[in-house]
Amino acid sequence: MAGVLDGKALATRMQADLAQQVKMLQEQAGRPPGLAVLMVGDNPASAAYVRGKERACAKVGIASFGKHFPTETTQAELEQVIQELNQDEQVDGILVQLPLPDHLDSVALLNQIDPDKDVDGLHPMNLGRLVRGEPGLQSCTPAGVMRLLQEYEINLRGKQAVMVGRSILVGKPLSLMLLAADATVTIAHSRTPDLAAMTRTADVLVTAIGRTELITPEMVKPGAIVVDVGINRIEDETGKARLVGDVQFEAVKEIASWITPVPGGIGPMTVTMLLHNTVWSYCQRLNIAP
Repeated sequence: MAGVLDGKALATRMQADLAQQVKMLQEQAGRPPGLAVLMVGDNPASAAYVRGKERACAKVGIASFGKHFPTETTQAELEQVIQELNQDEQVDGILVQLPLPDHLDSVALLNQIDPDKDVDGLHPMNLGRLVRGEPGLQSCTPAGVMRLLQEYEINLRGKQAVMVGRSILVGKPLSLMLLAADATVTIAHSRTPDLAAMTRTADVLVTAIGRTELITPEMVKPGAIVVDVGINRIEDETGKARLVGDVQFEAVKEIASWITPVPGGIGPMTVTMLLHNTVWSYCQRLNIAP
């Protein structure tokens, strides 16, 4: 039976360490790190994510500069706000909560963020740094996956890794991080023919495709490390909602060597890496040792 890669426990420890670090750094810098989260509209899931991020900031001593805009806010208005935050010396990180309403161009907005304040790691300059293997702000979910694997001393060198999903948020940056750790990486996706044949080759199987319990035991190589980034909301016959991943957890854990749960796996690590990125940016901007 698989060991559980407990992201929640690691996130708790990392946040406690960050709180201590921020307390010491603030004495040198004279101010706390600052994170601005921009949210447009009233998407309930986005609102819940933003509240979670603000609570996490408060826990570690990061100042929150949350800004909530009505749905009809224009592209120009948001770009102006981002430019002001780029210049604000109290703000070390800027995050635009996705998805945005349809009339807004999210790529254009993300490109307006100062790359050195881009704590989501989605600016072309930060993605370019990742491709080149240079230091920079890295996308939070992929960085959280790598940190969790590191915590459990899982050596990726020479491993066959299969990444199911090709998004710019997870699939592409995580593939680059796995490659940098000397894994041999294959990217699969919803159009891949005979997905099961490919996933069965994986020593490390990562899925971020957003399809409820897509990965069955027959698709997993015995002894594989299975990382489930998917978050899918389902309702039972009584109408009660719960979260499940892309992997049939109970069945797959019988044959995997390690597996992440949903919830409690990668989700807490994503928020923690956002806090980590904000503190890293703060140190870089103020030229103080982290």
